[in-house]
Amino acid sequence: MHLEGHTVSPAYGRHIRNKRFILAGLGVLCLAMVVFSVSRGAVAIPPLEVIRAFFGSGDERWKIIILNIRLPQALAAFLAGGGLSLAGVVMQSVLRNPLGSPFTLGISNAAAFGAAFSIIVLGSGSMQSSAAQAVTIVNPWMTTGTAFAAALACMAVVLAIASATRGTPEVMVLSGVALSSLFTAGTMFLQYFADDSQLAAAVFWSFGDVSRASWKEIPLMGGLLLACFCLFFLRRFDFNALDCGDETALSLGVPASRIRLESMAATSLLASVMVALLGVIGFVGLVCPHILRRFLGSDHRFLLPGSVLAGGLLLLAADTGARLAFAPRTLPVSVFTAFLGAPVFIALIARRKRS
Repeated sequence: MHLEGHTVSPAYGRHIRNKRFILAGLGVLCLAMVVFSVSRGAVAIPPLEVIRAFFGSGDERWKIIILNIRLPQALAAFLAGGGLSLAGVVMQSVLRNPLGSPFTLGISNAAAFGAAFSIIVLGSGSMQSSAAQAVTIVNPWMTTGTAFAAALACMAVVLAIASATRGTPEVMVLSGVALSSLFTAGTMFLQYFADDSQLAAAVFWSFGDVSRASWKEIPLMGGLLLACFCLFFLRRFDFNALDCGDETALSLGVPASRIRLESMAATSLLASVMVALLGVIGFVGLVCPHILRRFLGSDHRFLLPGSVLAGGLLLLAADTGARLAFAPRTLPVSVFTAFLGAPVFIALIARRKRS
């Protein structure tokens, strides 16, 4: 076997083929989960009808439910899961910290503070009198925009501090932890002075839920995820060098500090948009990279596309489980991911400790 003019051993060829087979398997699982997720709900739809609706045929009654309600939710779950997982794997690489993720670096808590500020101070949330829709966001775009601005402000402070200290990973992580605590305190401060309807709306927004997404948000989420993935994939060999340490990366001609700052800025933008549109969804960006490394290793040629597929698959499966576990009531997907993610992450830590 030959690769770029060099002879490759048969063992290495099998090694690469196995990784590609895993990525192909993840892709097939994602497609199957999309069909399954769209078919399940208060009204069960045959999977064959779902596939027909994707191609523009089938029963018109099913098509309305599939194309207008369930498909946007399924795509939002896949894109958000893929985006958060991609952000997590890049953060863990450039920071050389296994706890790097949008949730642990304060982005999610900053977005929650921005949403609470919009609802309580700017008046973008209210409470309805009906039991079916007890809590609504009067101006969702104002709430989303304020959450996005707060998340970007959080990461801007982290990047500014890191830039002033030569972008060391330790400074970034500690700055993110400190800002996360600060924004959490700010959210509690706002909630303390809020009335009942404002408090209910603020808590309702903090529940990460992909059902609030519609076709309007899908192009933004998909376009940003594609752009960030292309940027990171072009840097895949630089990330591999950074995993070996800054000194090794510099000896290979990789500007470690500049790539770290650029990557953190891009991941912050990606995670901020996902969190601002859907609410706080934890553990996806933290758990998926660790699971993937057990099957794909640390080579970012495979880890980056695998993170998008695995993250999308995980959040899509979690959203489906959240809708079916307590039917006809729907559980917010963030609650489901927290219940599943925390034990899985603890198990991964314990197994790594034993090994």
